[in-house]
Amino acid sequence: SVPVIDASGRTLMPGLIDAHYHSMFNFWPISRVMNADFGLLSIAAAKAAGETLLRGFTTVRDTGGNSFPVARATDAGWIDGPRVYPSGAMISQSGGHGDFRGPHVVPSNATDPLDYLQQVGHFLLADGVPEVMKRTREVLRMGATQIKAMAGGGVASLYDPLDVTEYTFEEMKAIVDVAKSWNTYVAVHVNTDAAIRQWLDAGALSLEHGFFMEDGTAKLVAERGAWWSMQPIMNDEDAMTFEDPISTAKFEKLVTGLNDAVTAARKYKVKTAFGCDMLFDPSQTSKQGKYLAKLQRWYTPYEALKMATADNAELLKMCGPRNPYPGDLGVVKEGAHADLILVDGN
Repeated sequence: SVPVIDASGRTLMPGLIDAHYHSMFNFWPISRVMNADFGLLSIAAAKAAGETLLRGFTTVRDTGGNSFPVARATDAGWIDGPRVYPSGAMISQSGGHGDFRGPHVVPSNATDPLDYLQQVGHFLLADGVPEVMKRTREVLRMGATQIKAMAGGGVASLYDPLDVTEYTFEEMKAIVDVAKSWNTYVAVHVNTDAAIRQWLDAGALSLEHGFFMEDGTAKLVAERGAWWSMQPIMNDEDAMTFEDPISTAKFEKLVTGLNDAVTAARKYKVKTAFGCDMLFDPSQTSKQGKYLAKLQRWYTPYEALKMATADNAELLKMCGPRNPYPGDLGVVKEGAHADLILVDGN
């Protein structure tokens, strides 16, 4: 028999999509994640996936970390969770945003074993054109739908100042060229205007964060048809908290650029995606819906909901034949994936 749900007084809408999500990192503090056994971490991630689904997020683009077991268990019906578009291991230069090794591991030897986080496929360090090409191919072989590369300094890592552009142009282009050969695209963790421009020139099509994007660069993003994948993260009552004062200081500096970046993106009608980037702070994860509501500062409710459904679905489709869920997502229509939620009121 077919279950029937009484939707009286409620609104049917497409399931929400989080375009910047970390299945493996959103439920524990950074110190616990970085020292966790991968098996236990995967079990915890499966539990967190079910909670994400119940918040109304029926699809996520996982922008880094070994989420393949969670994605496969969800697809097999073993666990409840959103559809996952996995990026797999984040590719980073030594001393980049994905370098979470201890303080005394450099200089390294070519024969050194991979540290545990690389062994289990959360991050992969690669330097030089041959090595970045190899690692990109390996991540695609693992089943990534798109590649995630570190393009500049970040908050949670300690050895990469925010102003640093990560990778040389030749290395950037090599990563993008490999992704193109697999008919998919590269999403980059990037914040400074200079890094955005260099990675755009290399062919990156999804710019994650971009807090310091300037007016002229937003125009260039629009002209290139690239996406700005933004997160409404501010130093407000929901400010992210960190165990290290270095990360706290970086966070406070980073979020000052958001308003100008949104203004520039709207001016040039940059294709914009919505995500939350919840990680390393268990108190944050339950606020996914609240973060969506924060978009009202710049967007109408219609624009915000469209971003979190149909627009995000358009971005996800850029992985072409690597798409694990061909068909229509983010819409309510006959023949589309039945990823639907009922909300109280209108």
